[in-house]
Amino acid sequence: MSPARGHLVRSEIAEQPAVADRVLTAAGGEVARVAGLLRDAAPRAVLLTARGTSDHAALYAKYLLEIGLGLPCGLSSTSTLTVYEATPDLRGVLWISISQSGGSPDLVESTAAARRAGATTLAVTNNPGSALAQAAEHHLDVHAGPELAVAATKSYTAQLLTLWLLATTWRGGDLAPAQALPGFLEQAVSATDVPDVAARYRFVDRLVLTARGYSYPTAREAALKLMETSYLSAQAFSAADLMHGPLAMVDADRPVVAVVPQGRGGDAMAPVLDALRDRGADVCAVAPAGLAPDATVRLALPGGMPEELAPVVQIVPLQRLALEMAVARGLDPDAPRGLRKVTETR
Repeated sequence: MSPARGHLVRSEIAEQPAVADRVLTAAGGEVARVAGLLRDAAPRAVLLTARGTSDHAALYAKYLLEIGLGLPCGLSSTSTLTVYEATPDLRGVLWISISQSGGSPDLVESTAAARRAGATTLAVTNNPGSALAQAAEHHLDVHAGPELAVAATKSYTAQLLTLWLLATTWRGGDLAPAQALPGFLEQAVSATDVPDVAARYRFVDRLVLTARGYSYPTAREAALKLMETSYLSAQAFSAADLMHGPLAMVDADRPVVAVVPQGRGGDAMAPVLDALRDRGADVCAVAPAGLAPDATVRLALPGGMPEELAPVVQIVPLQRLALEMAVARGLDPDAPRGLRKVTETR
C-alpha cells in the first residue's frame, strides 16, 4: 500500500516538540560561543539574507535584533553582490545567512562576497557540513534533523528558536521562558480544531493573512505554505499595510487569517479586526482564548507565551491547515509541483 498523501509533512510537523527540546539541549554551548563573538565584534548594523521559508525566519530575526539589541537591520538583496557584482563597504556589519540546506548558490556566493567586503558573517543552517556553513566565518546548527518533505516545517521552527536563543543570549536576557516551548508545541500539534477549519476553507481560492510585529513573519510563512501545497492565492500583509489600501479587496468571499498574539502586537491588531468585522469578513483568528472574540472561526493557541517567542508555536496550526487543505483537495503536500528542496538561483 502506498503511503498516505502528506505523510512526510504530517510526520515532520509532529516532530517539532522533540526538535525544540533538542535545540534547547544541544544549542546552548554553540549559541553562547557565537553570541560572545558577536558581542565582541560590536557590529553597527545587521544584514540578513535568505530565501523562501528561511526569509521569514530572517524577518523574525530582524524584529528580535532591532527591538532587543537596538541594531538597525535590513533584509539584503543578494543579487547586488551576485548578479551585479557590487562591492559595498561592509566593515562593521554583521551578515547573517539563514538556510535549511546551506546549499543555495546565491546565499553561498553572497556570503563569501560579504566576508571579503569586511562583514562579520554567520550562517544558520540545518547542515554544518554545507557550502554555506563553510563560506561564513561562524555557524550555528539548528539541529532539526533530516527534513524530507519539500515544504519546510520543523526546520523553520528550529530556525526561529535558534535565532531567539542567539538574540537573547547576546543581550544577556533570560532564556528560561523557552523551556516551556516543547509543551506549547505539543498542544499545537495535537489541537483538534484544524480539520474543521480546513473543511470550511477547502474550496477557497483566495486568502488574506495578516499580523503585526513578531507575528508578521508567521503570516508570511503561512501564506507560502498555503500557496506551495494547496496552490491557492494567499497574500500576507502586515496589519498596518492592510489598512492602507488592500482592505478594499476584503469581503465575505475572501477569508482573512489573522494571527493575534498576547502583547503589543495583539493590541495593535484590534482596530484591524474591527475593520474586518465591519466589512463582514470571514475571519479565522490564530490566537489564545479571549483574543479576537468576534472571529468567525479560530485556531486556538496556548496562552501565556511571551509575544517574542510565540511565533515558534503560532505557525504550527497553520502548517497543519495547509496540510489538511491540500489533502482535502486531492493534492500531495509532500511533493508540491515544480518545487525542489534546494532552489538554485544566483
